[in-house]
Amino acid sequence: MTTLTEAPPPLTPAAPGERRPPRGRGRRTPYLLLLPGVLWLLVFFALPMVYQASTSVQTGSLEEGYRVTWHFATYGDALGEYWPQFVRSVLYAGTATVLCLLLGYPLAYLIAFRAGRWRTLVVILVIAPFFTSFLIRTLAWKTILADGGPVVGALDALHVLDVTARLGWTSGDRVLATPLAVVCGLTYNFLPFMVLPLYTSLERIDPRLHEAAGDLYARPWTTFRKVTLPLSAPGVVSGTLLTFIPACGDYVNADLLGSTDTRMAGNVIQTQFLRVLDYPTAAALSFILMAAILLVVTLYIRRSGTEDLV
Repeated sequence: MTTLTEAPPPLTPAAPGERRPPRGRGRRTPYLLLLPGVLWLLVFFALPMVYQASTSVQTGSLEEGYRVTWHFATYGDALGEYWPQFVRSVLYAGTATVLCLLLGYPLAYLIAFRAGRWRTLVVILVIAPFFTSFLIRTLAWKTILADGGPVVGALDALHVLDVTARLGWTSGDRVLATPLAVVCGLTYNFLPFMVLPLYTSLERIDPRLHEAAGDLYARPWTTFRKVTLPLSAPGVVSGTLLTFIPACGDYVNADLLGSTDTRMAGNVIQTQFLRVLDYPTAAALSFILMAAILLVVTLYIRRSGTEDLV
């Protein structure tokens, strides 16, 4: 019994002067384009991670040298000794993320739907702090939050400092060297990371959807809750992740605006690496912090139901 097979399609002749690429080069092109990025990740991400992983299970001293002994007890010892700093990092970063969302969403909404011809100028003003050093911006907050600064004067006039002192967020009439100062610094420094994704997401919403909701007699709050907020969910998720992750590992704000009672996990890691020179403990703390951030982010994404939006 004979079977019929389709004849291969005829090859189209090349146009005069046109050179046909060698067979197989088109298939290799995507991989060749990915090669620089893959090499970059291998050299500057994968290899340092492997090196730090091996460092975390080493034992020894700086004088005698370190060698890999698979001493996993370093993780338990580090977590048992420095767990308050890890809890503090998650608490401060989470509080700053919520504040950035509460401040950034109205600003992003204003830029997307109400700024008009001033939209570009407002976006530039949001990005403008990036042109200044992160360290200089944080040092400026020491002046802003100083005892004789405008913030303390305004809070004292409103009798806010009396309430925050009873809550333990301030000591007496001072704002510096308190959790309040650290959270304020984190909120200010990472606010643009929240505003830009929100603005990008809100800008894609068709304004005619708001008009349609109004034609259906929906109130402004109902339109926001049923139309705007769900459509801007990708920006909310992206903004919260871009804010929470770096804020959780930050140590500059806690070092310059806080005190020994407000130290975060990043401060401990920095001290262990550069001052104590206990490299195994520092490497173990780094991996514990990464694991904690990964766990929180995974639970947040699953809880929000936006796995396909990130």
